[in-house]
Amino acid sequence: MPIPTSERPFDRLAVELAEHYFTGDPGFASALGLTEYDELLPDMSAGAVAARERADDAWSDRLGSLGDTDLRPEERLDRDLALMVLRGRAVLRDWADWRRSPDLYASPALSGVFTLLLNRLRPEPEVAQAVAARLRATPELLAAGRTNLDPDLAHPALLRRGIGMVSAGAAYARSVAGEIGDEAGRGEVAAAGEIAARAFDEFAAHLTGLAERATGDWAIGEARYDALLRGAEGLGYGARELRERGQAEYDELSVDMSRRARDLRGHDDWRKVLDELNADHPATPEEMLELYREATAAARAFCVEHQLVSMPDETCQVLPAAPFTRSMIAVAHCIQPPPFARSAANTGYFFVPYPPDGASAEEVDERLAGNNRHIAWPVAVHEAYPGHHWHFAWLAANTRGGGARPLRSILASSYFVEGWGLYTEDLLREQGFYRTPEQELAQRQARIFRAARVVVDTSLHLGEMTVDEATEFISGKVGQSPETARAEVLRYCAWPTQASSYLTGALEIARMRQRWLDEARGSLCDFHDRAAGSGQLPISLVERAVFE
Repeated sequence: MPIPTSERPFDRLAVELAEHYFTGDPGFASALGLTEYDELLPDMSAGAVAARERADDAWSDRLGSLGDTDLRPEERLDRDLALMVLRGRAVLRDWADWRRSPDLYASPALSGVFTLLLNRLRPEPEVAQAVAARLRATPELLAAGRTNLDPDLAHPALLRRGIGMVSAGAAYARSVAGEIGDEAGRGEVAAAGEIAARAFDEFAAHLTGLAERATGDWAIGEARYDALLRGAEGLGYGARELRERGQAEYDELSVDMSRRARDLRGHDDWRKVLDELNADHPATPEEMLELYREATAAARAFCVEHQLVSMPDETCQVLPAAPFTRSMIAVAHCIQPPPFARSAANTGYFFVPYPPDGASAEEVDERLAGNNRHIAWPVAVHEAYPGHHWHFAWLAANTRGGGARPLRSILASSYFVEGWGLYTEDLLREQGFYRTPEQELAQRQARIFRAARVVVDTSLHLGEMTVDEATEFISGKVGQSPETARAEVLRYCAWPTQASSYLTGALEIARMRQRWLDEARGSLCDFHDRAAGSGQLPISLVERAVFE
């Protein structure tokens, strides 16, 4: 279905803006349910990148010229949302991530195919044609990566990080035809998959050589970090104050966890207790999957019983993570229901972090320990109910029904999205969801992990912490396995400020909830429905949406 609009001038303008974003990222458009982009991959040539940057500037000027008097309150929010997102892109423009990160080339090719097969929004022959088209377009996209990636700018660790995804991508491209039921389409996808696989093999070899001579950095620096916090999120502080807040939250949580450790084991060494919890883990990835399915079902039932949120017609499928993501993402994650696919079921996906193919027995054990029988419960809350899946399903249902602004499903801030996920972990602890003291301690571990992330992310991008130091900090201070800690740290290097968004957003949402209750605006459920239904706004705009 097309993006819903009205005859309001601003709404027509918003559709134009959305098309600008979708042209630059067709895979994202497909993920939202807009099938007219299904055959396309992004143009990542230097000329196309420069053209998009000029278009961004033109949009900033165009939107910035819109005065408040001609706009309704909800349109003002949409305008400010778009301006803040554009501002964030402008802050990082001179950083030139497209010359540093192999993810920008491999990920759209892989996720673009994976999402088509996951959602299957068209008849099988048409899905096969779209998959084949994206596979055939993959060599051109990866060739742009070979041209653009600069060893003087790219950091060797981030290039090596990408090799795991690229190598797994080659295997995925060669096997993906097995997911096509239509016989003719299967043959077309198999042929296209081999073309893409050879391109992935060549890209992996190129990255290997590039990593050997790369001398670049990952740290975006204090000025850019501060500008993202203040300009793109509307927060009133910069990186150093944010780090102080993260450290203060860590210290407070550590005291609480010491008390819980004494109650459980008679001593205050909570890290030792966490080691014991890690040892109580599923024996296999398949058993881990079943554990997460059990915890997800329990979390949904609890939300319904306690009327914490309004539950739309939705489904959350709990599945193994895609093979090409397993070396890069060591934690659970989700994919939202497509909000603009009116004919599709409101189905989202919660991906369980299986170990990468070819992982050693020790690496498999570490991955399972990080997803032990206790931590699985707060993780299921965060990823599913009433965390990310519920948030996206609620927003998608309202968007399809005309009750939510379409632009709020397109432009997003991780500070609300991830802040919401972490907020819900604590919410369900307060409401009595966790069944044992061990599960409550595990939830506290999940929160102190996010506090440590703030310290590490800011320090990495201020240039005051190395990858090894950050890995040791996460592993030693939080109890994460070294394998998970390193994968996490490299993600922070590649995605500045995102790791800080969890705790920052959760604290802001909790503050807003208290204001809502103090002012007797409505029930707890009303607050949750209204806050999550406002979209994925920068955290400073959420308060306007909720209270104005």
